[in-house]
Amino acid sequence: MNTYYRPVLQIEKSTSERAANVIGYVSLVAMIVYLLLKWFSLPAEVPAHFNAVGEVDRWGSKYELLILPVIAIVVTFFMELIERYPHVHNYPERLCDANVHAFYLNSRQMLNYMKNIVNLLFALLVYESISISLGDDTSLGISFALILVALFAVMIWKIIVSSKIK
Repeated sequence: MNTYYRPVLQIEKSTSERAANVIGYVSLVAMIVYLLLKWFSLPAEVPAHFNAVGEVDRWGSKYELLILPVIAIVVTFFMELIERYPHVHNYPERLCDANVHAFYLNSRQMLNYMKNIVNLLFALLVYESISISLGDDTSLGISFALILVALFAVMIWKIIVSSKIK
């Protein structure tokens, strides 16, 4: 197959992609709603940065919390856009008509799952930051680390799947 030509295929979203989108978009909306509901009860300073073990190592203005949903929305927008055009993704030279569907689906799924895990990650970060600032918690919980592990696990899993496509 010509390395500059990639067929444009219409591949229906899988059930797992649709389920991941529901989880990711619900997380995104919940993050925004929760932040708005808690906004007036937040102190002037909230956690602005965490160290490697999840402890707050910098406090900042509560307005800094607004950055997180904005970043999540921008990342979601661009990942959704890239996800819709799997024919522009990077593939190995062995891409051919016989395996193009498998490569496109795998690549699109990786982006889909990662996009939605990132939404969960940002939602959890906002939730934890608010909890810490209100005195309900003292550091990021194990769930934050588990979501990070899930993000990298999806990447590794989909790279392995890609390497096995004949």
